[in-house]
Amino acid sequence: MKIETTILKNLLQNEDYARKVLPFLNDEYFTENSDKIIYNQINNFILKYNSLPNKEALNIELSEAKITEEDFKESVNLINEIGKDDQEFSDLAWLLDSTEKFCQDKAIYNAVVESISILDNPKSTADKGAIPDILSDALAVSFDPHVGHDYIDDSSDRFDYYHRIEERIPFDLDYFNRITKGGLPQKTLNICLAGTGVGKSLFMCHVASSCLAQNQNVLYITLEMAEEKIAERIDANLLDISIDDLHSLPKDLYDKKINNLSKTTKGKLIIKEYPTAAANVNHFRALLNELNLKRSFVPNIIFVDYLNICTSSRIKTGSNVNSYTLIKSIAEELRGLAVENKLPILSATQTTRAGYSSTDVGLEDTSESFGLPATADLMFAIISTEQMEEVGQILVKQLKNRYNDPTVNRKFVIGIDRSKMRLFDVSQAAQDELVDTGQKSDDTPSFDIATGGKFKKQDFAGFDYE
Repeated sequence: MKIETTILKNLLQNEDYARKVLPFLNDEYFTENSDKIIYNQINNFILKYNSLPNKEALNIELSEAKITEEDFKESVNLINEIGKDDQEFSDLAWLLDSTEKFCQDKAIYNAVVESISILDNPKSTADKGAIPDILSDALAVSFDPHVGHDYIDDSSDRFDYYHRIEERIPFDLDYFNRITKGGLPQKTLNICLAGTGVGKSLFMCHVASSCLAQNQNVLYITLEMAEEKIAERIDANLLDISIDDLHSLPKDLYDKKINNLSKTTKGKLIIKEYPTAAANVNHFRALLNELNLKRSFVPNIIFVDYLNICTSSRIKTGSNVNSYTLIKSIAEELRGLAVENKLPILSATQTTRAGYSSTDVGLEDTSESFGLPATADLMFAIISTEQMEEVGQILVKQLKNRYNDPTVNRKFVIGIDRSKMRLFDVSQAAQDELVDTGQKSDDTPSFDIATGGKFKKQDFAGFDYE
């Protein structure tokens, strides 16, 4: 018996099976005309009457259908075959698995045929750029039985969720761990807001270095600076050498330091450069696939430097769209990439001209699009003044926080060493000088406490850049 016949037989006789698979079946999956006709008759009957048809009802419906005489005869024979009152398949799990595989195979086959027709037919109205989406949709075919969270019946699962420890990537900065309850969780988009030259890239390079020290795989995508420039900043941070001194460091000493670093961690850093305003999430997805295939590299966190100079995969370059729509689209696509790959993404954006000179930056100072803070899970501003630069400090202000109460530890100070591209915690005395900070004692362990004080800047694996 063909799998198509088995499917139709159980659609007619097995109500549990029919209700589980009908939302995923499609008449395009059936090759024979008679199979398509009977499937559509059963599907239409169930949709109209909310019950399974019997053999007699199918024959009556079939007699009124506008089909050829040959198709009618074949369909009648098929109804007689699937309408036999013999033993049903008792293994519902096997039936569902077999039907799902049938749908997946047919969807992929149909997508390949459609793609070939687009390529072979010069008069085709379909765009060749649609082929990746056609194949992607086919590969995504699956039976998802989840139709929502039942408040009463699923209360036990909900209780387990409340007590499940969420996987996070911690910072090596105490107050950032406090405001995020221990670090950046998976499936999130996190945004650093700052003016030009304040330290957006410095912040991301420092966090990338600390992630490597935790044996995390890091992908750093840059659309602003060259790959070598990003690697230079991370060198300065991890080798504890100023950028100026780095250029005069002897080759043998440099190699020795890199070799020592590569022995202390399993983490790896890949730096990939794209031209400004020339890459979107589709390029990033292709990069992730290529890295997985060629280097067996799967990142735990992605840095995008920076969001505003990406392009949108949904909005055609040169389209007459406003900046609000464009930047919001880019943010949504990056967050979708984070959800898809189950990792956090950290990026940055610029302040407006007024925000650049402000000592109290707010969400309204986000440049180009307020749709960005609407999409981000965490958004914070980095603020610098001449007085703070003199003492080697910058101010951080929470703007949006889905992980914690943003009014708690609203503002805090961290130290900055620009020559070594490094950030560090400062004494509590520096925090006490701030006004309206919302700071209070917090029992969230800092990174140093969580590791028993064993965190060292040198705990880093060798990095690689393309």
